[in-house]
Amino acid sequence: MQGGADLGRHPAAPEAEGIERIEARFRGNGFSPHRHDTYALGITLSGVQTFRYRGVERASLPGNIIVLHPDEVHDGAAGTEDGLTYRMLYLPPERLADLADFSGSGRALPFVADPVICDDTLRLCLAEALDDLSAEPEALLIDDLTMRIGAGLWRHADDRREATPPRIAREKLAACREFLRENAERTVASEELEALCGLDRYQIARQFRAQYGTSPHRYLVMRCLDNAKRLIGRGESLAASAIEAGFADQAHFTRQFKKAFGMTPGRWQGLTRTG
Repeated sequence: MQGGADLGRHPAAPEAEGIERIEARFRGNGFSPHRHDTYALGITLSGVQTFRYRGVERASLPGNIIVLHPDEVHDGAAGTEDGLTYRMLYLPPERLADLADFSGSGRALPFVADPVICDDTLRLCLAEALDDLSAEPEALLIDDLTMRIGAGLWRHADDRREATPPRIAREKLAACREFLRENAERTVASEELEALCGLDRYQIARQFRAQYGTSPHRYLVMRCLDNAKRLIGRGESLAASAIEAGFADQAHFTRQFKKAFGMTPGRWQGLTRTG
């Protein structure tokens, strides 16, 4: 299907404890190939939702659930001329990793091999989380929804990916994660993380991905992009937002933004302003 995408996002979907929620509607090709460092969990509301994921063309019909694992490349398009509407929730993997008592066995992040599933219990849970995009969910509700979403993902998880590497240093990795978040406006050296947690850089890289579904470097880049989006949302120019968020220049910012979100920052700015 050719271009001519007519994509819109809900004008007011406040972020809640790192969980982003959107409604998107478009015709044609909505997103070029990109990847998130979060779980992307959604419900197709109308139309046919098509996307390429793990080398295979996929399609979701109304009522189906979309489950995309962190750091997996995908695109997005409307499968028919009637267009597409869906709602999506972006869940940071640390929300699941921090549920220490959930699995009782220290399992790694749940990997759902089939990105299009039917599960009435999980669909009702996501529908509740995505019901009112204009209001920020209360903290207790977020905790409950996270637990229920985690249970739903584990029901469909590939058992071959359940085992966590032995002796994973959860507290040390959490310290690295917070350090990256607090220093997202600058380049962080491997030596800094090594000094912080006492692990070598290869242990950090391997265990960080097992715990949070992405690399320390990509986690840092995504936090820079989050900061830039907030600045743009407050009315800052693209160039000023890029520099203040820690990017070398606007060109570097644009490349990273498109890789992460499947569109340029200028297009995203226009969509958020028009709703």
